[in-house]
Amino acid sequence: MKPFEVIEPAQARVPILLSVPHCGTSFPDELRSSYKADLISAPDDTDWFVQQLYDFVPAMGITMIHAVYNRWVIDLNRDPQSKPLYSDGRIITGLCPTTTFFGESIYSDDRIEVTAEDIAYRVDAYYTPYHQKLDELLQSLKQEFGVVLLWDCHSIKQYVPTIHKEKFPDLILGDADGTSASPGLIETAIRNLEASGYSFQHNYPFKGGYITRHYGRPSENQHALQLEMSKVKYMDDEELNYDHGRSEKMRYVLRNTLGELIDRLSEFSDH
Repeated sequence: MKPFEVIEPAQARVPILLSVPHCGTSFPDELRSSYKADLISAPDDTDWFVQQLYDFVPAMGITMIHAVYNRWVIDLNRDPQSKPLYSDGRIITGLCPTTTFFGESIYSDDRIEVTAEDIAYRVDAYYTPYHQKLDELLQSLKQEFGVVLLWDCHSIKQYVPTIHKEKFPDLILGDADGTSASPGLIETAIRNLEASGYSFQHNYPFKGGYITRHYGRPSENQHALQLEMSKVKYMDDEELNYDHGRSEKMRYVLRNTLGELIDRLSEFSDH
């Protein structure tokens, strides 16, 4: 099984690529027995249903890549050398996590680290293929349009005190403190998200993970933005099931925001 799935546009391509690195729920056969069976039956830190939430994008000409394997196998939004993204005391799960966000051990032997050899294997088998494909898609779009935007899609429980003491805002736009995308694209995204009726923050408490920071190179006409959202805004109150009423409201905002970004990108295009 490939560690990613690509969903091609249903109409003429536009210069946006959506990445959903944390929606995967599968575990490879060779690793499955290492984990606690009750935990991996519904892995808690998954960005549940995010690829479903965005399933309107092919009709807009947007390409999507999403993970197949769970982030507990390997976290596609971490530095491959495990360099930490933040230094403010929050819990930071590693490239190959050994605990949940709440500090609960996920392995049946309660290991506190994954061996270097095992990490190298997982990077080769699951991490590198995702990133190679993501980069290939970005370069193809950039070649066609002269510009490309990577929109990295995430969700999180409303309350994760090990990361942030208060309840999370509904929407959090991350652009690595203004470095991962042009001011015009950032401003367009902020204007739409602020007007959405949802609570909104910019670069706090998330400023974009490895994908946003690594691929966002505005000087090369390659832009990246991360959108984090509170799960309860498209799932039920228990954050277990997809809620069609809530998700339709969110999809309306996402569709409008991405539509305006497509228009803005046409101003950048060399062609």
